[in-house]
Amino acid sequence: MPEPSAEPVTSRDPAVTARGLTRVYGGTTVVDGIDLDIPAGECFALLGPNGAGKTTTLRMLLGLTPPSAGTITVLGEPIPERARAMRERAGIVPQFDNLDPDFSVRENLITYGAYYGARRRRIEARLDELLAFAELTERADDPIQGLSGGMKRRLTLARALVNDPELLALDEPSTGLDPQARQHIWERLHTLRRQGKTLLLTTHYMEEAERLCDRAAIIDHGRIVACDTPRNLIAEHIEPHVVELRGDLALQWLGRLAFAPGDEPTDSQQAAEDEWLKPLTKAGLRIEPVGETVLIYGTDRDALLDKVQALIGPGYLYRPASLEDVFLRLTGRELRD
Repeated sequence: MPEPSAEPVTSRDPAVTARGLTRVYGGTTVVDGIDLDIPAGECFALLGPNGAGKTTTLRMLLGLTPPSAGTITVLGEPIPERARAMRERAGIVPQFDNLDPDFSVRENLITYGAYYGARRRRIEARLDELLAFAELTERADDPIQGLSGGMKRRLTLARALVNDPELLALDEPSTGLDPQARQHIWERLHTLRRQGKTLLLTTHYMEEAERLCDRAAIIDHGRIVACDTPRNLIAEHIEPHVVELRGDLALQWLGRLAFAPGDEPTDSQQAAEDEWLKPLTKAGLRIEPVGETVLIYGTDRDALLDKVQALIGPGYLYRPASLEDVFLRLTGRELRD
Protein backbone atom coordinates (compact mmCIF):
# COMPACT_ATOMS: atom_id res chain seq x y z
CA MET A 1 0.00 0.00 0.00
CA PRO A 2 1.59 3.35 -1.00
CA GLU A 3 2.46 5.69 1.85
CA PRO A 4 0.30 8.82 2.02
CA SER A 5 1.85 11.82 0.25
CA ALA A 6 2.45 15.13 1.98
CA GLU A 7 0.90 18.35 0.75
CA PRO A 8 2.52 19.67 -2.47
CA VAL A 9 5.53 21.89 -1.89
CA THR A 10 4.78 25.54 -2.64
CA SER A 11 7.11 28.00 -4.32
CA ARG A 12 7.97 29.44 -0.90
CA ASP A 13 9.19 26.08 0.40
CA PRO A 14 12.52 24.45 -0.43
CA ALA A 15 12.16 21.44 -2.70
CA VAL A 16 15.49 20.05 -1.51
CA THR A 17 17.44 20.65 1.69
CA ALA A 18 20.63 18.82 2.64
CA ARG A 19 22.96 19.42 5.58
CA GLY A 20 26.34 17.78 6.07
CA LEU A 21 25.61 15.22 3.35
CA THR A 22 28.38 12.62 3.38
CA ARG A 23 28.98 9.28 1.72
CA VAL A 24 31.92 6.97 2.43
CA TYR A 25 32.77 3.90 0.34
CA GLY A 26 35.41 1.51 1.71
CA GLY A 27 37.15 4.20 3.71
CA THR A 28 37.08 6.73 0.83
CA THR A 29 34.92 9.82 1.29
CA VAL A 30 33.09 10.34 -1.99
CA VAL A 31 30.76 13.12 -0.79
CA ASP A 32 32.17 15.28 1.98
CA GLY A 33 29.75 17.36 4.01
CA ILE A 34 27.64 18.98 1.29
CA ASP A 35 24.95 21.56 2.15
CA LEU A 36 22.19 22.30 -0.39
CA ASP A 37 19.06 24.44 -0.54
CA ILE A 38 17.03 24.22 -3.75
CA PRO A 39 13.81 26.27 -3.85
CA ALA A 40 10.72 24.81 -5.51
CA GLY A 41 10.50 25.78 -9.16
CA GLU A 42 14.26 26.20 -9.63
CA CYS A 43 16.42 24.48 -12.22
CA PHE A 44 19.57 23.43 -10.38
CA ALA A 45 22.65 21.66 -11.77
CA LEU A 46 25.26 19.52 -10.07
CA LEU A 47 28.51 19.84 -12.04
CA GLY A 48 31.80 18.07 -11.53
CA PRO A 49 34.52 15.94 -13.13
CA ASN A 50 34.20 12.16 -13.23
CA GLY A 51 34.41 10.83 -9.68
CA ALA A 52 33.72 14.21 -8.08
CA GLY A 53 30.62 12.92 -6.27
CA LYS A 54 27.78 14.54 -8.20
CA THR A 55 25.96 11.34 -9.20
CA THR A 56 26.34 9.94 -5.69
CA THR A 57 24.89 13.18 -4.35
CA LEU A 58 21.93 12.90 -6.71
CA ARG A 59 21.33 9.29 -5.72
CA MET A 60 21.33 10.21 -2.02
CA LEU A 61 18.85 13.03 -2.61
CA LEU A 62 16.54 10.56 -4.36
CA GLY A 63 16.83 7.98 -1.60
CA LEU A 64 18.60 5.49 -3.86
CA THR A 65 21.86 5.52 -1.89
CA PRO A 66 21.84 5.92 1.92
CA PRO A 67 24.07 8.71 3.26
CA SER A 68 26.86 7.89 5.68
CA ALA A 69 26.06 11.11 7.55
CA GLY A 70 23.92 14.22 7.23
CA THR A 71 20.23 15.00 6.80
CA ILE A 72 18.08 15.29 3.67
CA THR A 73 14.58 16.61 3.09
CA VAL A 74 13.03 16.42 -0.38
CA LEU A 75 9.50 17.69 -1.11
CA GLY A 76 8.99 17.93 2.63
CA GLU A 77 9.85 14.26 3.20
CA PRO A 78 12.82 13.06 5.30
CA ILE A 79 15.16 10.94 3.19
CA PRO A 80 15.80 8.02 3.16
CA GLU A 81 13.05 7.25 5.72
CA ARG A 82 10.23 8.36 3.40
CA ALA A 83 11.99 8.10 0.07
CA ARG A 84 9.17 6.00 -1.38
CA ALA A 85 6.57 8.67 -0.57
CA MET A 86 8.83 11.34 -2.07
CA ARG A 87 9.42 9.39 -5.29
CA GLU A 88 5.67 9.11 -5.83
CA ARG A 89 5.80 12.88 -6.41
CA ALA A 90 9.05 12.89 -8.39
CA GLY A 91 10.18 11.81 -11.83
CA ILE A 92 13.59 10.36 -12.69
CA VAL A 93 15.37 10.43 -16.04
CA PRO A 94 18.36 8.05 -15.81
CA GLN A 95 21.62 8.63 -17.64
CA PHE A 96 21.03 5.64 -19.93
CA ASP A 97 17.64 4.88 -21.44
CA ASN A 98 15.99 1.81 -19.91
CA LEU A 99 12.86 1.63 -22.03
CA ASP A 100 11.23 -1.79 -22.38
CA PRO A 101 12.17 -3.06 -25.88
CA ASP A 102 9.22 -5.48 -25.93
CA PHE A 103 6.65 -2.67 -25.73
CA SER A 104 5.58 0.08 -28.07
CA VAL A 105 5.94 3.77 -27.29
CA ARG A 106 2.39 3.91 -25.93
CA GLU A 107 2.79 0.69 -23.91
CA ASN A 108 5.98 1.98 -22.27
CA LEU A 109 4.08 4.97 -20.91
CA ILE A 110 1.10 2.91 -19.72
CA THR A 111 3.26 0.26 -18.05
CA TYR A 112 5.43 2.84 -16.27
CA GLY A 113 2.38 4.67 -15.01
CA ALA A 114 1.13 1.42 -13.47
CA TYR A 115 4.22 1.37 -11.24
CA TYR A 116 2.77 4.40 -9.47
CA GLY A 117 -0.50 2.59 -8.89
CA ALA A 118 -2.29 4.79 -11.44
CA ARG A 119 -5.28 3.20 -13.17
CA ARG A 120 -4.97 2.61 -16.90
CA ARG A 121 -7.91 4.96 -17.61
CA ARG A 122 -6.13 7.81 -15.79
CA ILE A 123 -2.84 7.15 -17.62
CA GLU A 124 -4.56 6.96 -21.00
CA ALA A 125 -6.18 10.33 -20.32
CA ARG A 126 -2.68 11.85 -20.27
CA LEU A 127 -1.24 9.82 -23.13
CA ASP A 128 -2.02 12.32 -25.89
CA GLU A 129 -0.47 15.12 -23.85
CA LEU A 130 2.69 13.14 -23.12
CA LEU A 131 3.06 11.92 -26.68
CA ALA A 132 2.66 15.46 -27.99
CA PHE A 133 5.20 16.73 -25.44
CA ALA A 134 7.71 14.18 -26.73
CA GLU A 135 6.72 14.82 -30.37
CA LEU A 136 5.94 11.12 -30.74
CA THR A 137 2.21 11.24 -31.52
CA GLU A 138 2.75 9.67 -34.94
CA ARG A 139 5.03 7.00 -33.45
CA ALA A 140 2.77 5.94 -30.57
CA ASP A 141 2.42 2.34 -31.75
CA ASP A 142 5.98 1.92 -33.01
CA PRO A 143 8.37 -0.52 -31.33
CA ILE A 144 11.21 0.97 -29.31
CA GLN A 145 13.83 -0.52 -31.65
CA GLY A 146 12.55 1.72 -34.44
CA LEU A 147 13.21 4.98 -32.59
CA SER A 148 16.26 7.19 -32.98
CA GLY A 149 18.41 8.10 -29.99
CA GLY A 150 16.73 11.48 -29.71
CA MET A 151 13.25 9.92 -29.82
CA LYS A 152 14.17 7.45 -27.08
CA ARG A 153 15.49 10.27 -24.92
CA ARG A 154 12.30 12.31 -25.39
CA LEU A 155 10.22 9.23 -24.56
CA THR A 156 12.27 8.63 -21.40
CA LEU A 157 11.58 12.24 -20.39
CA ALA A 158 7.85 11.89 -21.12
CA ARG A 159 7.77 8.64 -19.15
CA ALA A 160 9.22 10.46 -16.11
CA LEU A 161 6.26 12.85 -16.30
CA VAL A 162 3.56 10.18 -16.28
CA ASN A 163 2.78 10.87 -12.59
CA ASP A 164 2.83 14.68 -13.10
CA PRO A 165 5.80 15.09 -10.70
CA GLU A 166 6.68 18.17 -8.67
CA LEU A 167 10.41 17.38 -8.94
CA LEU A 168 12.21 16.03 -11.98
CA ALA A 169 15.72 14.60 -11.54
CA LEU A 170 17.79 14.17 -14.69
CA ASP A 171 21.16 12.42 -14.85
CA GLU A 172 23.04 13.62 -17.96
CA PRO A 173 19.82 14.32 -19.89
CA SER A 174 21.40 14.99 -23.29
CA THR A 175 24.47 12.74 -23.29
CA GLY A 176 25.12 11.16 -26.67
CA LEU A 177 22.59 13.26 -28.57
CA ASP A 178 23.31 15.21 -31.74
CA PRO A 179 22.90 19.01 -31.62
CA GLN A 180 19.35 18.95 -33.02
CA ALA A 181 18.15 16.32 -30.53
CA ARG A 182 19.86 18.19 -27.69
CA GLN A 183 18.04 21.39 -28.64
CA HIS A 184 14.72 19.51 -28.55
CA ILE A 185 15.44 18.22 -25.05
CA TRP A 186 16.39 21.74 -23.90
CA GLU A 187 13.14 23.13 -25.29
CA ARG A 188 11.17 20.50 -23.36
CA LEU A 189 13.02 21.31 -20.14
CA HIS A 190 12.34 25.02 -20.63
CA THR A 191 8.65 24.14 -20.96
CA LEU A 192 8.73 22.24 -17.67
CA ARG A 193 10.44 25.18 -15.94
CA ARG A 194 7.67 27.49 -17.13
CA GLN A 195 5.18 25.05 -15.61
CA GLY A 196 6.86 25.57 -12.23
CA LYS A 197 8.44 22.15 -11.85
CA THR A 198 11.69 21.81 -9.92
CA LEU A 199 14.49 20.44 -12.10
CA LEU A 200 17.60 18.86 -10.62
CA LEU A 201 20.19 17.68 -13.11
CA THR A 202 23.75 16.51 -13.52
CA THR A 203 25.54 17.26 -16.76
CA HIS A 204 28.97 17.33 -18.36
CA TYR A 205 27.77 19.91 -20.89
CA MET A 206 28.57 23.31 -19.41
CA GLU A 207 26.52 25.01 -22.14
CA GLU A 208 23.53 22.95 -21.01
CA ALA A 209 23.87 24.17 -17.42
CA GLU A 210 24.52 27.74 -18.55
CA ARG A 211 21.43 27.84 -20.76
CA LEU A 212 18.99 25.93 -18.55
CA CYS A 213 19.82 26.46 -14.92
CA ASP A 214 18.98 29.16 -12.40
CA ARG A 215 21.94 28.01 -10.29
CA ALA A 216 24.74 25.49 -10.46
CA ALA A 217 26.97 23.85 -7.85
CA ILE A 218 30.45 22.79 -8.93
CA ILE A 219 31.57 19.73 -6.97
CA ASP A 220 35.17 18.52 -6.78
CA HIS A 221 36.59 15.80 -4.53
CA GLY A 222 33.20 15.50 -2.83
CA ARG A 223 32.87 19.16 -1.85
CA ILE A 224 31.05 22.13 -3.33
CA VAL A 225 33.74 24.56 -4.49
CA ALA A 226 31.31 27.15 -5.91
CA CYS A 227 27.54 27.62 -6.12
CA ASP A 228 25.69 30.50 -7.77
CA THR A 229 23.94 31.54 -10.97
CA PRO A 230 25.98 30.77 -14.10
CA ARG A 231 26.40 34.50 -14.76
CA ASN A 232 27.65 35.17 -11.22
CA LEU A 233 30.03 32.20 -11.34
CA ILE A 234 31.58 33.59 -14.51
CA ALA A 235 31.83 37.11 -13.08
CA GLU A 236 33.42 35.92 -9.83
CA HIS A 237 35.88 33.29 -11.00
CA ILE A 238 37.10 34.12 -14.51
CA GLU A 239 38.06 37.07 -16.70
CA PRO A 240 35.12 37.99 -18.93
CA HIS A 241 36.93 37.95 -22.31
CA VAL A 242 38.88 35.16 -24.00
CA VAL A 243 40.99 34.83 -27.12
CA GLU A 244 41.71 31.33 -28.41
CA LEU A 245 44.70 30.45 -30.57
CA ARG A 246 44.24 27.15 -32.35
CA GLY A 247 46.04 24.95 -34.85
CA ASP A 248 49.14 26.34 -36.53
CA LEU A 249 48.71 29.73 -34.86
CA ALA A 250 48.81 28.13 -31.42
CA LEU A 251 51.79 25.94 -32.36
CA GLN A 252 53.68 28.98 -33.63
CA TRP A 253 52.95 30.78 -30.38
CA LEU A 254 53.93 27.77 -28.28
CA GLY A 255 57.14 27.48 -30.32
CA ARG A 256 58.20 30.88 -29.02
CA LEU A 257 58.09 29.63 -25.44
CA ALA A 258 61.51 28.97 -24.03
CA PHE A 259 60.46 25.63 -22.49
CA ALA A 260 57.62 23.11 -22.70
CA PRO A 261 54.63 23.51 -20.35
CA GLY A 262 55.19 21.33 -17.29
CA ASP A 263 59.00 21.38 -17.57
CA GLU A 264 61.13 23.10 -14.97
CA PRO A 265 62.77 26.10 -16.71
CA THR A 266 66.27 27.36 -16.13
CA ASP A 267 66.66 30.93 -14.93
CA SER A 268 67.69 32.07 -18.40
CA GLN A 269 64.77 30.27 -20.06
CA GLN A 270 62.31 31.79 -17.61
CA ALA A 271 63.81 35.25 -18.12
CA ALA A 272 63.54 34.91 -21.92
CA GLU A 273 59.92 33.82 -21.75
CA ASP A 274 59.01 36.50 -19.22
CA GLU A 275 60.49 39.13 -21.53
CA TRP A 276 58.50 37.92 -24.51
CA LEU A 277 55.27 37.68 -22.50
CA LYS A 278 55.77 41.04 -20.80
CA PRO A 279 53.57 43.03 -23.25
CA LEU A 280 50.69 40.66 -22.50
CA THR A 281 51.16 40.34 -18.74
CA LYS A 282 51.74 44.09 -18.34
CA ALA A 283 48.37 44.60 -20.01
CA GLY A 284 46.78 42.42 -17.31
CA LEU A 285 46.26 39.42 -19.58
CA ARG A 286 46.50 35.81 -18.41
CA ILE A 287 47.90 33.16 -20.73
CA GLU A 288 47.02 29.51 -20.38
CA PRO A 289 48.35 26.84 -22.80
CA VAL A 290 45.97 23.86 -23.01
CA GLY A 291 47.34 21.10 -25.20
CA GLU A 292 47.63 22.59 -28.68
CA THR A 293 45.38 25.53 -27.83
CA VAL A 294 46.39 28.77 -26.14
CA LEU A 295 43.83 30.72 -24.13
CA ILE A 296 44.43 34.40 -23.36
CA TYR A 297 42.09 35.94 -20.78
CA GLY A 298 41.48 39.61 -20.12
CA THR A 299 39.12 41.95 -18.29
CA ASP A 300 39.04 44.62 -21.02
CA ARG A 301 37.87 43.42 -24.43
CA ASP A 302 39.45 46.18 -26.50
CA ALA A 303 42.79 45.99 -24.70
CA LEU A 304 42.83 42.21 -25.11
CA LEU A 305 42.12 42.33 -28.84
CA ASP A 306 44.55 45.20 -29.46
CA LYS A 307 47.43 43.37 -27.76
CA VAL A 308 46.69 40.05 -29.44
CA GLN A 309 46.39 41.71 -32.85
CA ALA A 310 49.66 43.59 -32.39
CA LEU A 311 51.68 40.62 -31.13
CA ILE A 312 50.09 37.69 -32.94
CA GLY A 313 48.15 39.07 -35.89
CA PRO A 314 44.90 37.76 -37.39
CA GLY A 315 43.50 34.24 -37.17
CA TYR A 316 42.52 34.14 -33.50
CA LEU A 317 39.04 33.44 -32.11
CA TYR A 318 37.45 35.86 -29.65
CA ARG A 319 34.59 34.76 -27.37
CA PRO A 320 33.05 35.77 -24.03
CA ALA A 321 34.07 33.65 -21.06
CA SER A 322 31.78 30.71 -20.31
CA LEU A 323 30.84 28.40 -17.48
CA GLU A 324 33.25 25.86 -18.96
CA ASP A 325 36.15 28.27 -18.33
CA VAL A 326 35.05 28.55 -14.69
CA PHE A 327 34.65 24.78 -14.37
CA LEU A 328 38.16 24.09 -15.70
CA ARG A 329 39.74 26.79 -13.57
CA LEU A 330 38.15 25.47 -10.37
CA THR A 331 38.55 21.73 -11.02
CA GLY A 332 41.70 21.66 -13.17
CA ARG A 333 42.38 20.39 -16.66
CA GLU A 334 43.88 16.99 -15.91
CA LEU A 335 42.02 14.00 -17.33
CA ARG A 336 39.77 12.14 -14.85
CA ASP A 337 38.70 8.57 -15.54
